[in-house]
Amino acid sequence: MVPFWKYHGLGNDFVVMDATRGGVLVDSQQVRWLCDRYIGIGADGVLTVLPSEAGDFRMHIYNTDGSEPEMCGNGIRCFVKYLVDYGLVTGPDVKIETGRGVLLCQVHQGDHGKVDSVTVNMGPAVFERSEIPMQGEGRCIEEEIEIGDVRFTITAVAVGTPHVVVFEKADISMARKHGPLLESHPLFPQRTNVDLTEIKSREEIDLVVFERGCGITRACGTGACASVAACAVVGKLEFDREIKVNLPGGSLFVKVAKDFSSIWMRGPIAEVYEGKLSRQLSALSSSHHR
Repeated sequence: MVPFWKYHGLGNDFVVMDATRGGVLVDSQQVRWLCDRYIGIGADGVLTVLPSEAGDFRMHIYNTDGSEPEMCGNGIRCFVKYLVDYGLVTGPDVKIETGRGVLLCQVHQGDHGKVDSVTVNMGPAVFERSEIPMQGEGRCIEEEIEIGDVRFTITAVAVGTPHVVVFEKADISMARKHGPLLESHPLFPQRTNVDLTEIKSREEIDLVVFERGCGITRACGTGACASVAACAVVGKLEFDREIKVNLPGGSLFVKVAKDFSSIWMRGPIAEVYEGKLSRQLSALSSSHHR
């Protein structure tokens, strides 16, 4: 039987498998079974603990559809909580190797000794199209894009993963309708996350994210970072100050350096349960039907 752990960050939930302690790195087809909420465990993604020479451990990520993003903001906080709570690292500082390099995390523990929240230095915000990646040259700051008979004003930014920030009402039905079209727009050769961002004040925004490879999730850490960076670059939010980002699952707190060299994200995480797969992983793929 293969052990696993279930975690969530503001309702953005993950299966954690530890390849250093009896778990395995599953394949993309097995991931689709594991993430299925009807016949599998149910999750927005699968995180695998792997050894690392660059950091304390390496985090491998799968989305629900079996694709492999470079980074996940809620996922890395869940990943770090698992490592600290189960004694693989001591903290308070933890270095995690990811698809966007080694990221420094700081754990915050409650009176019970367990990790309650994690602050992550998510690295820089990147606006150059070639680095997002996005078709064209230069930056995409408040540019118009047409999809059918709808016109959007977008700002594109990468924070380890590509994001399109749309300054609209943070409405789930709107995200469900337009998210898939923006996600797969030809401008984005690797697809993109879509962030509907509603500015409440210079220190607070509401956000709904249509995640690449997942669809609408209750929270998105990279989306929160991308939205705050996009708001800051057009002068709508403060630099070097924590911005409250309200998502369907709760709030994250994001601070952007004035030169965009670093973005800090702070937010809660929780363990849901520990379990074991009673079936052989090799049988998972054949039982999954789409």
